[in-house]
Amino acid sequence: MEHRLLGRSGLNVPILSFGAATFGGGNAFFEAFGTSGVTEATRLVDLCLDAGVNLFDTADFYSQGLSEEILGQAIAGRRDQVLISTKAVFPMGPGPNDYGSSRHHLTRACDASLRRLGTDTIDIYTLHGFDARTPIEETLRTLDDLIQAGKVRYLACSNFSGWHLMKSQAIAEKYGWTRYVAHQAYYSLVGRDYEWELMPLAIDQGVGTVVWSPLGWGRLTGKLRRGQALHARSRLHVTAEAGPPIADDHLFKVVDALDEVAAETGKTLPQIAINWLLQRPTVSTVIIGARDEAQLKDNLGAVGWQLTAEQMAKLDAASHVTPPYPYWHQRQFPQLISWPV
Repeated sequence: MEHRLLGRSGLNVPILSFGAATFGGGNAFFEAFGTSGVTEATRLVDLCLDAGVNLFDTADFYSQGLSEEILGQAIAGRRDQVLISTKAVFPMGPGPNDYGSSRHHLTRACDASLRRLGTDTIDIYTLHGFDARTPIEETLRTLDDLIQAGKVRYLACSNFSGWHLMKSQAIAEKYGWTRYVAHQAYYSLVGRDYEWELMPLAIDQGVGTVVWSPLGWGRLTGKLRRGQALHARSRLHVTAEAGPPIADDHLFKVVDALDEVAAETGKTLPQIAINWLLQRPTVSTVIIGARDEAQLKDNLGAVGWQLTAEQMAKLDAASHVTPPYPYWHQRQFPQLISWPV
């Protein structure tokens, strides 16, 4: 398994990491992702470690803490072999202080995650979203305190806008606090919005990309086909409205290109979609999820080989969309920009 540095840090992470949102299935939404209990989760962790995947991503919000609990039990006795990433910010209760990035909530959320995970340190602590109500200074000072206390080793954010991340980095630098080394972001062949502003920012600021939903919210598994009804087991029956909308014409144009590359390589559509991401700038690791062993083994087959330049170009062309202003205007003058277009 290849390893890469996580942004401008000294932490090496595997290029594939495992997403534990499939653990627990504590409500109807997360049941659509998966319902792995401790026994099955332990088996999936075993397979990951055998393949060199030692970074496991979860969040307190996933099944209201159940994912963290199951992951903690699945890695019991081998904490020194794994890296743990978890997240906070989204609601964990009905109260006005049960969510957000305040000192009050983050300190309690971190302690609760440590208890559920059965560990004394979180390797990568991620803000699941941007809290516009809480002063950034309060949030960053709290996160830096968690670092100084030894409860957290590295900081990341997720689902930030470009100005959210850049302002946070500037404030951290101003006060000498710990900066974000990674941004966990949605990025896929059918969701390339990340490239418009967040990728150039990541290149400039040395922020590693931790990709979530590399298969476009389940649309690039190979089960969605032009003119065919949605597969009976597809999680899109439950989760489609929570994910990004994708026009059918665009989706199937990408799927057609994936089919062409699959015929050339003998690889599956998910393997090709993930391999494409691993060749994109700033990407440190791609989070793969799996309901079962078969899905996990298929996703693990995304590494150990590379798409050719011609195949990358074919996928780039099929997945291209015109970016919004001012990005379409900036790209008319490529001599003025320093990032890939």
